[in-house]
Formats: sequence, structure tokens, C-alpha cells
Amino acid sequence: MKSYARSFSRQQVSLLFMLSPTSVFLAIFFVIPLLIILTYSFLEPGLYGGVEWTFYHWNYGRILGWADGFYEEFDIVYLDILLRSIGLALATVVCTLVVCYPVAFWVSQLSAKMKSCFILLITLPFFSSMIVRLYAWMLILRDSGFANQFLEWVGIIHQPLSLMYSNVAVIIGMVYIFIPFMFLPLYSSVEKLDSRLIQASQDLGAAPWKTFCKVVFPMTLPGIMAGSILVFIPSLGNFVIPDLFGGAKVLMIGNMVEQQFLYARNWPFGAALSMVLTLLMLILLSVFFYRVNKTRSA
Repeated sequence: MKSYARSFSRQQVSLLFMLSPTSVFLAIFFVIPLLIILTYSFLEPGLYGGVEWTFYHWNYGRILGWADGFYEEFDIVYLDILLRSIGLALATVVCTLVVCYPVAFWVSQLSAKMKSCFILLITLPFFSSMIVRLYAWMLILRDSGFANQFLEWVGIIHQPLSLMYSNVAVIIGMVYIFIPFMFLPLYSSVEKLDSRLIQASQDLGAAPWKTFCKVVFPMTLPGIMAGSILVFIPSLGNFVIPDLFGGAKVLMIGNMVEQQFLYARNWPFGAALSMVLTLLMLILLSVFFYRVNKTRSA
């Protein structure tokens, strides 16, 4: 018994020793900055930037429409920006899912050599700068770009479409950037799909759509959820793509955080926006892990 307790304590010490560098790293570069942002979100903004060390909860009230609760009128402009950000992020998730879901099934049917080649092509854009790739899309989507020239050449349009600086352009840019984040989890789930269950469903006379709804979709649901989370979270907080493709017409919550910290110098309000964004992400992650644990236990 003593030897068992001694070996168990050794395992605890070795585990603590291995985890301590990671714990220290997370504490310094994640927990402490998060606590600083949380503290700033409840402080009063200074008149010329910075903060006043007095409790001020109206930073969160401004997000919901009440700027200070006394003098300024009710205005839901920031809530509109938050809801627009959620809508654009959800649209990005849906578009990437529609593109990647059938492609994942197609790739899973290829030979091992072709699978490796295709996965390399999916991850290849990570080796180049995101800004360079986005500027290439800006050249494609502008009024005199390739997209308008092609549509005019085939006779679909007679005047250039205003594709840039719109919600559509922002969604195109985010779908292009975040496609690998959706494809890789989906492909992992599709690759593990048991073909014998599909054959059994077909042998029992199930229609193709019923086989998909009852067999294929539930078995690939973990990959769908993982890919959706991986796409939704960076899409919601992204500020580079809306800034380049949306300009002043399409503001997202990430752009507001950037503006409050760098230009308006209202650090407490920027911190409050950041905390709301973080809370949304934590809720999504909690729902995801709850669903995964529930699926595993079932």
C-alpha cells in the first residue's frame, strides 16, 4: 500500500512538473491579460484617453443602447453591429459547410496518394501571407476586376456589379480564409464513417435521404460542430477582412474593438466589447463540449 502511494505521489509530482511550464505560460499570456481587460471594462474612460480608476458599468450599458443612463439617448448602434457580426459569422459557417461537406466525401473516396495531395492543396494557402491572398481577391472583386469582366463577357450583366465594400464581399473573403478550418474536421469525421452501416441501411430498404439523415449526418455531426466552432469564432472577431472588403460600410465587432483601442482611445469600452465577444465564444465552446460529452456517453 505504501509503495502504491509512493508511486502515485511520484506520478503527481512528475505530472505537475510537466504541466507547470504550460500553466505558467497560460497564466502570463492568457489569464492575466484577460483579468486586466475585465478590470478595464468596469472603469471610467479618461477624458483624453486612458482610464479613471472609478467603477463605471455603463460601458456594458452602451453596448445595449444606454450610453450613460442619464444624459445620452437610447441608441442600439453597437448592438446592431454585434448582431450583424453574428449574422455574418453564421453565414460564413453555412457557406463553408456547403462547400466542404460534399468535397470531404469526394476526397474520402480517392486513393491514399490523392488524399494526401488534396489535403496538401487545402493547407497550402497557410504558407503564404493572408494579406497577399486578400488583396488578390480585391483585384478579382473590384468593379474592373476579373469577376465583373467574366460576367460581362458571358452576357449575364451589362454593367459592373458593386461587389466590393459589401456584406457579400466580406462573406467571400472570410469563406476563402476559413475553408481549411471547416474542411479538416469534416474530413476527419467522414474518413471514420463506417460504410457497413450505410450498406445495412440500404439493404433494409431505407431511401438515400433517410440513410443520410439517420446514419451519415449523426456520424459526421462531431466534425460539423468542430468545424463550425473553428470557423465561427475567428469570423466573429475578425477585423482585417471586414476592414479590407467592407470598408466603412460593413463594421463588425472586431473593427469596433480596434477603433476603440487605437483611434477613439476609449479603452474601457473597447475592453467591454472584448469581454462580450469572449463571453459569446465561451458559451459556444461550452455548448460544443457539452454536446460532445453527451454524444460520447450515449
